[in-house]
Amino acid sequence: MSGKIIGIVILVSALVAGGVLYYLQVYGFYDEVRQDSVSLVSLTSQQPEAIPAEGITAIDADSSPIRFRACFTTPLSLPFLTESYVLLDSATPRNAPGWFSCFDAAAIGAALEEGRALAFMGQKNVHYGVDRIVAITEDGHGYVWHELNDCGEKAYDGTVVGEECPPAPSSVTQ
Repeated sequence: MSGKIIGIVILVSALVAGGVLYYLQVYGFYDEVRQDSVSLVSLTSQQPEAIPAEGITAIDADSSPIRFRACFTTPLSLPFLTESYVLLDSATPRNAPGWFSCFDAAAIGAALEEGRALAFMGQKNVHYGVDRIVAITEDGHGYVWHELNDCGEKAYDGTVVGEECPPAPSSVTQ
């Protein structure tokens, strides 16, 4: 009889721990953040410049520099954007929590692959080794996420970053 009780206690504890872990990963660390503008890196100045953006909704988490996601709309056309801002050859959106319904990474990725959307550099090193990527579709819907750049990938996996990367802050282990 005592073996059944111990088994039930272990099972209930595992279920509670699993539920808590799921909640923390999907809901617990994310916060809605106020984002007043969306920026793209200019071809001429190589600096981020704000573009017209409406209906910006964004989420972020302090637990990781790549958890930022945002959605917006812009009246700017893709031809204008490609002539004015730094275009990226490839970008892969990261999944967002299911409850952040405006950001569908699979649909954004498909639009990028099919040429219905283009990816732009939003800001280099928004955090050490992390770039802000902005994808904009033909109909003016925009999506923002963070992605590790070459220095970030090296710094976070423990590889020697080399001279081409700026010095890492003390909070990033090498």
